[in-house]
Amino acid sequence: MCIQLKKAFLGFSEAVMLLCVTGCDAVLNPTGPDGELLINFHQNAVLPKVPLVSLLPEEERRTSTYAESQVEVQLDTNDFILSVVGSGGASLYYGSFGAAPTKIITSPGTYTISAKSCEFYAPLYSSPQFGDTKTAVVTAGKECRVLLDCEQMNCGIRLKIDPQFLTDFPNGVLFLKSSEGKLMYAYSEKRIAYFRPGNISLVLSDSGKEKTLATYKVEAKEILTIKLEISGTSAPSVTSGIHIQLDTARVWRDDRIVIDAGGGVSGGGSNKGDAKDNALNISQAKDMIGATDVWVCGFIVGGDLSSSKCSFDIPFSSKTNLVLASKSSCRDKEACLSVQLNSGRIRDALNLVENPSLLGKKVYLKGDIVESYYGIPGIQSISEYSF
Repeated sequence: MCIQLKKAFLGFSEAVMLLCVTGCDAVLNPTGPDGELLINFHQNAVLPKVPLVSLLPEEERRTSTYAESQVEVQLDTNDFILSVVGSGGASLYYGSFGAAPTKIITSPGTYTISAKSCEFYAPLYSSPQFGDTKTAVVTAGKECRVLLDCEQMNCGIRLKIDPQFLTDFPNGVLFLKSSEGKLMYAYSEKRIAYFRPGNISLVLSDSGKEKTLATYKVEAKEILTIKLEISGTSAPSVTSGIHIQLDTARVWRDDRIVIDAGGGVSGGGSNKGDAKDNALNISQAKDMIGATDVWVCGFIVGGDLSSSKCSFDIPFSSKTNLVLASKSSCRDKEACLSVQLNSGRIRDALNLVENPSLLGKKVYLKGDIVESYYGIPGIQSISEYSF
């Protein structure tokens, strides 16, 4: 099926959306205990053009080509996916906006209203998702009016790769990686890679070893362009920063990474954590979920972790974990970073059962930041430590 014919197939299922809730004002003539939801688009909503492939089912998007991604279509609000869900999780409506009733009569309560151009669950090329999610409160005998607007819900990254990169790293492979998956970024790739908002790392795999070049916290609406250069191949003066353009649905950012002949990295949105003397503090580590082989520093304040609590006082009974905090006086698990101690020399050196004198000491650890270990962000796969 050619891509033009696929467009006709979409109609109902995936297109773009937008929301902005106003007050529930106009009073109806009460005829019962129900209220009404009236959902409309903001008059000034800007509907951008998007790659036609972004409106296809996920599997077809995953196998699409660069040529297919160049075919663009104007978003049609009638094809937007509209979802109205009650506070208890019951679905009141799911379908195209164009097929939705003008007024949705429902019982009083709180409803989550979302609209989106396509479903988006994992990293994909050429898949911008536009829309929003808002909350509406329906009152008996009244209209609750919801206005919809259009903004990009996910974020994107594209690389501009120095041609010399292929010469210097002939066996190298670049990946863009988040906690939800990764995409290989070929040296010749021109498309934008889309992710859910959050921390995204640029990783170089070369000769069986992986190196995180930089990790960025990218917000919804942002498209980040990274210039990946080899030292000595370009002029030293490069502009970087955030650039706001007339495209009000998006924010465009630029950054630059330079790799020298020895493999050293400079520039990059966040090289923080690449060395002991540039270690992340506890707060920064929690913002770097998914980062690998990074240094973190903090005070050892406790151990004996469980899903609901941890101990801050000796004696300790578990050798497998401990917690770090930004202050040695911390007694709040939620303010801590959990630490997994795998069996071996590092566990022998750091566990609080055999080394209770370490309580309150500042330590530097190199490992991988994870979203949850015993219910709080943590660091695992520790390869080095220092006091």
